[in-house]
Amino acid sequence: MRLSIDHHTIYRFSVPQGRLTQMLRLTPEDTHDQTVASWHLHVDCDARLRPGRDGFGNKVTMLYVAGPIDSIEIAVSGEVLTNSADGVVHGAHEVLPPALFLRATPLTLATAAIADFTASAVSAGTDLVGRLHRLNLALNARFVADRDRPVTGRTAAQAFALDRATPRDMAHVFIAAARTLGVPARYVSGYSRFAFGGEHRPAPHGWAEAYVAGLGWVAFDPSAGRSADEAYVRVAVALDAAGAAAVAGSRLGEGDEEMDVDVTVAPASD
Repeated sequence: MRLSIDHHTIYRFSVPQGRLTQMLRLTPEDTHDQTVASWHLHVDCDARLRPGRDGFGNKVTMLYVAGPIDSIEIAVSGEVLTNSADGVVHGAHEVLPPALFLRATPLTLATAAIADFTASAVSAGTDLVGRLHRLNLALNARFVADRDRPVTGRTAAQAFALDRATPRDMAHVFIAAARTLGVPARYVSGYSRFAFGGEHRPAPHGWAEAYVAGLGWVAFDPSAGRSADEAYVRVAVALDAAGAAAVAGSRLGEGDEEMDVDVTVAPASD
């Protein structure tokens, strides 16, 4: 599949800022299952850009802007060729051992309720992959999909207590649940045609990967009840959504900020 992606993020500040420093995790990489045909990053002001990698091995671009600045638009666009591998990740840039992803974070701490739900959901499973698929489907059935912008800072425990959950919420719950089974699990940020209803999306997509010995990392999207396939473009991984955020950083200045995000993902026209 050839996917066309446009992702625009606009920050507006109530008071001009003296300096901005941002880490952008906005650039997908080639793997055996996806090939970046073209990719462009644009900033609508004078900025210094420096490519690199973060601690999880993700490709990043550091952005530095000297003020005064009252708004900034960061845009990426491009086309990515994908193919289905039944959710199994092949040829990704890996710098850390899978066992690291057993580590819980404040966003992915499992509660007794999550552990009990997991034990019940996977009890009929046989092999580990089958149990993880059962967990994925159980979480998809457990929540009504919330297609609004994710709530920053909502934990897996807080999300599990609700009836509605965003893709980010469900990925965090899946990660917490998988770790109760002793399975390394991590958050994935990227893009998907099936992430949200309608043409425009209020955020990049998020799903999870779990490590299965002898098979490798396998992608699960509880918000869709499926494994990630050719409709998904993988960008960054981390212990949780905060570590894989598309844009993160700091600003020097007082006042408030507003953020608008618009993402479109569609089959590329010939």
